[in-house]
Amino acid sequence: MTIDKQLPSTRTTELDSICQKVEVIPVLVIERLEDAVPMARALVEGGLNVLEITLRTDCALDAIRRMRAALPGVSIGAGTVLTPAQYRLAEEAGVDFVVTPGATEALYRYGVESPVPMLPGIATVSELMTGWQYGYRRFKFFPAEASGGAKAIKALGGPIPEARFCPTGGITVDNADDYLSLPNVMCVGGSWLTPKSLVENEDWDGIRELARQAAERFHH
Repeated sequence: MTIDKQLPSTRTTELDSICQKVEVIPVLVIERLEDAVPMARALVEGGLNVLEITLRTDCALDAIRRMRAALPGVSIGAGTVLTPAQYRLAEEAGVDFVVTPGATEALYRYGVESPVPMLPGIATVSELMTGWQYGYRRFKFFPAEASGGAKAIKALGGPIPEARFCPTGGITVDNADDYLSLPNVMCVGGSWLTPKSLVENEDWDGIRELARQAAERFHH
């Protein structure tokens, strides 16, 4: 495997500036397009102005476009990006960053050339070393709880202390502090801020309150 091009360090700086805005990034699965803007607005009003919208639903890209238009000052990312083709669609939708559950050579190569920074998903030291060879320095640790949790991230800091992580997967209001207290964790991703019951009932006040509690409890 030959690696011709390395990720420009400016992409790492861009990710850092996004992740420094919040301790918790809400991870959103948008089932109904009309929920997108009110849900995003509730989270932002609660104090969380970085959002990750997973591409797991058919309306996700349209949801991103609507949020982008309605909330120009908010950092919006596309999650669950699996292929360079999806990465390209996310770029076209106007995202500020891209998040992948894992990483392939194809994604790493595409990300090196892309103007939109990628947070590649890793769960092992070997995966971390592969991303490192391409010049990546910031990673999503996924699935966090199932892959050893905060202890695993702490251990990754031994061989590669310069790497920093945004863990996602099984993170709750009760265990987020375990992660955020680590020097190599930038922020966490959480789906607990948009519980299905509140979304189905369009209880945007309830979601705003969950965001407010998270923003107050987990701050720099």
